[in-house]
Amino acid sequence: MAVISWSNLKGLLIFFGPLLLPKAINYYRSIRAAPRAAGQKIRPAPPSLKRNLAILVAVAVVLLIRGALPAFAPENIFALTQSRLQIPADVLFSRLASLRPNGELTATDAALRARFVNLESRLLYLQFGPAALAECPFCSSAEPLSYLYYAIPALLAPHLFNLAVIAAVTSPVLTHHGGATWRTTATLAALALAALDVYAVQSYDHQANSRALRPAEMDPFFWTARVWRAAGLAALDLLLAALLYLSGTNRLFARPPSPAERVEAVARTLAGVKGKINAAGVVKNTTSRDEALRARSNAYWSQEVQIMREIMEDREVIEGVNDALENRIDIRTIERDAEAYATSMLPPAPAAAKAGET
Repeated sequence: MAVISWSNLKGLLIFFGPLLLPKAINYYRSIRAAPRAAGQKIRPAPPSLKRNLAILVAVAVVLLIRGALPAFAPENIFALTQSRLQIPADVLFSRLASLRPNGELTATDAALRARFVNLESRLLYLQFGPAALAECPFCSSAEPLSYLYYAIPALLAPHLFNLAVIAAVTSPVLTHHGGATWRTTATLAALALAALDVYAVQSYDHQANSRALRPAEMDPFFWTARVWRAAGLAALDLLLAALLYLSGTNRLFARPPSPAERVEAVARTLAGVKGKINAAGVVKNTTSRDEALRARSNAYWSQEVQIMREIMEDREVIEGVNDALENRIDIRTIERDAEAYATSMLPPAPAAAKAGET
């Protein structure tokens, strides 16, 4: 069956590969070229982005550790005692007591022993875990949904925590503009993951374990779902971190600046240019008023004129200038550009002044 499936998959790849591969390459190139098309360059990650990436990676690692490592998971007494699901309750908890310190059952063990009066309660134990079976005051094996209602807060707790982290790292107040653009997408993805988790727990057929005759045949759904829940949340955080990094450094998903941002950038540039011009004017004014500085400036320009005159009188320089003027430089174009530059820089004369001159 596996060979047939691989053969079918190989045939589909051979048929659709030449059609889809060029489209995928063009899509990737368009995404890579988007920052340049928007006039943006790749930049290093700002400090706020580095902080958010560190938070997301740390949360993902913590979720994986707490969800995947057995040391942080509630114990499964059937796996711990290597017992069948149909084992009598007295035998099951006698085995469990032999594994406890001083041979005494805990309060949770006693509560579970009172609940394990039929097979249905044990099946619900594998679906909802030991906390729901031992602590729920209103649950009954005759109403399996009552255990779901009790388990929903603990089920949604990691999702709500992760949603709060996503809201923090994509907040416009605490992050850059590139992070805020992913706020809606990441929030919807987190809510969809939570809804999928609740649906998976609610729709699980716990009666399937009733046919398990050996411990290895039992499906510990609660513990398996716990691992997959942590892996899904960690994957979401790592994916969001990758998207924040790519958009925050303008490597992918770059958006052109808004009109207000462009106006602000132009105004900031003009303010910088104006400041430099004012500084140059101050320096020139100071040089002109100070006698010693004015003398040094005049001496420099006198020497500069003399050096340039000597250079321009050199035969090789004269031949090079003549060759450039005759073959490589269009004097008329230069004159036209100079006139246009002067016209744009100098304000036009008033009409009254022109009339007076005539």
